[in-house]
Amino acid sequence: MSENIFNVLFLCTGNSARSILAEAILNAAGKGRFRAYSAGSHPGGKVNPYAIELLQTRHLDTAGLRSKSWDEFAAAGAPQLDFVFTVCDNAAGEVCPLWPGKPMTAHWGIADPAAVEGSDAEKREAFARAFILLQRRISLFASLPLAKLDALSIKREVGRIGRLRETGE
Repeated sequence: MSENIFNVLFLCTGNSARSILAEAILNAAGKGRFRAYSAGSHPGGKVNPYAIELLQTRHLDTAGLRSKSWDEFAAAGAPQLDFVFTVCDNAAGEVCPLWPGKPMTAHWGIADPAAVEGSDAEKREAFARAFILLQRRISLFASLPLAKLDALSIKREVGRIGRLRETGE
């Protein structure tokens, strides 16, 4: 793993909501220890407007956020990844590219807020729930003493974090 900055890729199928939220949250919370990216197996080509609105209301940087293919991170010259987290069940079941650096992987499934039907208020509430759960998991991940843990312990911890639910364990 990198000595100074850990590169983390969050994956989802469309790369329009959950993975985008996770990228912005970790880049804000990472305090220079992490550089977060997001991508999708079948990117939709645009970021969900509810995701952008939520990030802006939380005063998180949205500059540079875009829906992109995971192929960008398997290509020559891509950042060497230390961690890859799938945040949707569909992406977790797909065959992923070979990532440079052989990163540690874990599944952190989150219900898709972009799939919620209903009023604007109901959609915003779904995005807020996804944000809170991602923020909680990312906060726990960012607080891990990665330099002091062996690979097996890190793998166990990132897996445990991915099993946390909105209401606790």
